[in-house]
Amino acid sequence: MKIAIKNLGAIKQAEFTLGDLTIICGENNTGKTYATYALYGFLTFWHEAFAIPVPEEDVQRLLNEGSIELDIQSYTSNAPAFLQKGCRAFTEKLSRVFASPERNFSDSDFSVDLDATDIQPKATFELRMGTASTNILSISKKGASPFVTIALLFDKDKVKIPNEMIKEIIGVTLKNIIFGNLFPEPFIASAERTGSAIFRKELDLQRNRLLEEIGSTKNEINKTNLIAKIHTDYALPVKENLEFIRQLEKYAKIDSVVTKEHVEILDDFTDIIGGCYYIAKNDELHYIPKGKPIKLTMNASSSAVRSLLDIGFYLRHVAAPGHLLMIDEPELNLHPENQRRVARLIARLVNIGVKVFITTHSDYIVKELNTLIMLNQNNERIKKIAEREQYRDSEILNPDKVRVYIAEKALIKLEGAQRKTRCQTLVPAKIDNKLGIEARSFDKTIDEMNRIQDEIVWGETDS
Repeated sequence: MKIAIKNLGAIKQAEFTLGDLTIICGENNTGKTYATYALYGFLTFWHEAFAIPVPEEDVQRLLNEGSIELDIQSYTSNAPAFLQKGCRAFTEKLSRVFASPERNFSDSDFSVDLDATDIQPKATFELRMGTASTNILSISKKGASPFVTIALLFDKDKVKIPNEMIKEIIGVTLKNIIFGNLFPEPFIASAERTGSAIFRKELDLQRNRLLEEIGSTKNEINKTNLIAKIHTDYALPVKENLEFIRQLEKYAKIDSVVTKEHVEILDDFTDIIGGCYYIAKNDELHYIPKGKPIKLTMNASSSAVRSLLDIGFYLRHVAAPGHLLMIDEPELNLHPENQRRVARLIARLVNIGVKVFITTHSDYIVKELNTLIMLNQNNERIKKIAEREQYRDSEILNPDKVRVYIAEKALIKLEGAQRKTRCQTLVPAKIDNKLGIEARSFDKTIDEMNRIQDEIVWGETDS
């Protein structure tokens, strides 16, 4: 699956492919966040706001017969057309994703190109849909069967369900069956996460005050539109972060796959932040330092504790294989040693099936991921190094799982052009199982600093 973007922020034209671990690095203002936000926006749009069109005659047949079978192959053969339509619809929504004027995206484009092997419908599927009071549909797919069985669960003579609702449910379900293995469920930790950790209660207070004001006003206003405008000044990933932080109490009632099956990852995370998060019965959020009988508010906690808050709750309460965890600058407020430990944590998530996408300025994170790739060799000398340095098998990275891109200017042939043009793009970095990632973005700066310091220490060589 290849993702292509055009005229998006600083990026003139670029393509990238998602790996189990995807890294975008580069200088400031080179388009890293634009590429990240666009991908997150598309995955969110795809899951929440797009359904495969279902013929009206199939709905009528379901209502008349009570149960029908749909051949999934007939829909799969049209998958590229469905995807193209979805990409066009999403491109029109880019201004909403970035909370920016539409004119900034008048020439932008977001598209996804599929290989023949990309579409692999889910082998089995089971779903019952309904409201709090009424069951509506049962939808299932069994093993190797090419058919999806749909059955009514309500008496159409007693309960009236709009045909459009039925079409929507079927269309969304077919989309999930056909594309469910291709487009992961996204979760994003934006670069603004440190501030949202501090102001989570203030966000609720402001929202409640606005709702109280709406309820008490005697003037005629469109209350629905006014409520909908809360947080619309934020880009979609930032807004989603704010909503997640606001609802930590709800998520805290759920245990993730990491909590159930990989508690050692949570132990490592606890070591990184030096304690744990705790939600009291009154919904107050605290940080408890390890080995100390005190509870700190987020205001009193370190910036590192705040910057990892949503990631910590995601790991403990949401994470699942097949998800895509997106982190904008995972190094925020972290000491270099903890940046290395976060890199190892990321590798462990990748190895249990959680896909990870990061943008980073951190040479420490990239170099530690290099080490984890270079240790992936069936070599006794390398194994002894790993054992001596206390690297675990669960942290070792297969280079085939990793994709790295440098946001920089390069010579590329723009669509429709005859010659190459130097413009802002995403350049794939070489990944070698012995040498790791070729991260030019950092190496140039580090080499220059080393050159200056060598001259300071050793002076110029006499001729």
